Amino acid sequence: MIPAILTRLARLLGTEIKNRQLDIPEEYGEGYCKGFVFNEHIRMLISNYRLNEDIIVENPEKDISRRILFFKFQHIFREPAARQPETAPSVLIATSRINTDEVISVHSNTATINIEVDAGYLSGLFDGPERSTVLQSLLQNTQPLVFEQIVSPSLQKIADEIVTIPVGETFERYFMRIKAEELICRLLVELERREEKHLYALNSKDIRAIYRVKQSMLEHPDTPPVIHELAVQASMSPTKLKRLFRQIFGDSIFHYYQAFRMQEAARLLKEKKLSVSEAGYRLGFSNLSHFSRVFEKHIGMKPKKYSVPALQLRD
Repeated sequence: MIPAILTRLARLLGTEIKNRQLDIPEEYGEGYCKGFVFNEHIRMLISNYRLNEDIIVENPEKDISRRILFFKFQHIFREPAARQPETAPSVLIATSRINTDEVISVHSNTATINIEVDAGYLSGLFDGPERSTVLQSLLQNTQPLVFEQIVSPSLQKIADEIVTIPVGETFERYFMRIKAEELICRLLVELERREEKHLYALNSKDIRAIYRVKQSMLEHPDTPPVIHELAVQASMSPTKLKRLFRQIFGDSIFHYYQAFRMQEAARLLKEKKLSVSEAGYRLGFSNLSHFSRVFEKHIGMKPKKYSVPALQLRD
């Protein structure tokens, strides 16, 4: 079986689905979309495409009465069809009480792996009553919650396997289900490490405000965030802003900003071939020794060593 939304998209584009995959016709854009319904509890949609113009497709299988958890893995394709700005890979997690399409903008440029899982089914897979507040709240799925997690190397590896490992038609559905569940399991292991003792129900207005703050902050990695200014931008108190930001992203505003800044520094050094001083100054560091210390704390090695190719280090 394949998700009904994929069938509906194929009909709108005037094309056919072959081996669960829809290839975007050239006149509409480029890329593909592939879907799996593994059973009544879990399904997955792999989307890596760019459309010349937006097409609105409503999900005919949307059922707000069911306790469904949504996992949207974003920016994880090595070669996305969608020409997106440099963005760190992340995963958006939401309960069925939140309409993620209303909260997070959906564009004609899409490069995601979406997985929907029945919360009751997922809860039944785990033994033991001791669960973190975050994990317990997700599995209960009784209030509107959104979390976002940076994709770790272990998660990225599984995502790469889903997208790149060729599997014959005989085993494809079985292979993809195992990988989808492995992806969710590893993600939940990481979420369980979060230390929130109390979670606040979220509304679409507050979520949009928090994401605007995040976007504004990351667009200017050379300028440290000022909490009061961000709170004014979000139309909420500094206390509420800091509380909701930590709840969604699992970190304080400044630590999240600093981690992103160091990821950007690593990209500038490795991909853009900037020198250590060029990368440091571009990211707002006037003291290169301080830049080196912060970079080593987050990346695990000094920026000069990180920027040197491995072959050169062995010579």
